[in-house]
Amino acid sequence: MSLMVKVVIATRNKDKLREIQAVLSGIPIELSSLFDYSSIPPIKEDGNTLLENALKKAKDVQKATGQWCIADDTGLFVDILNGAPGVCSARYAGENSTYEQNRRKLLLTLSDVPIKERTARFVCCVVLVINSNKIEVFEGSVEGYINHREIGTGGFGYDSIFMIPEIRKTFAQLLFDEKNRISHRAIALNKLRSRLEQIIPQYV
Repeated sequence: MSLMVKVVIATRNKDKLREIQAVLSGIPIELSSLFDYSSIPPIKEDGNTLLENALKKAKDVQKATGQWCIADDTGLFVDILNGAPGVCSARYAGENSTYEQNRRKLLLTLSDVPIKERTARFVCCVVLVINSNKIEVFEGSVEGYINHREIGTGGFGYDSIFMIPEIRKTFAQLLFDEKNRISHRAIALNKLRSRLEQIIPQYV
């Protein structure tokens, strides 16, 4: 029996993949991603919730590969916009929109909103599918607000406009390792990592 459990990360987003690989490094799993499975077509994220999207991706890829699968979906929820962009965060400015286009639309939408009313949170839902009968869910969230302008050059997505009050910095101002300790995705992934450390010995 192999000493490494093979796990597919259900993404073709290089930024997201890098964060996931970093948090899960050092445990006995052999990670691959959809970059290694060109035959798997793009999976339409048409769920009404982050969980629905993450589950769909993880189940489809697990079925296609026969390997354990990890998938996540992440959203930025702005209170004054009734939770928008939320589950549509990646396509807020339209299908195939860029990070910059999404940020620009959100800043324009909030242009007349005072800073105290720009509260928001990042939420990440991570799903582990071992097989059709063994599925686990992990969630992480971070509270903050949407700044009036972009600050910082790191990160991706909405990072340069999401301000964290406790440290008075945006995610884009943090070094990679700093963000990957406190972000919504890191919180969810560290829960996943702890669970993997518990269950992997049963399979190797």
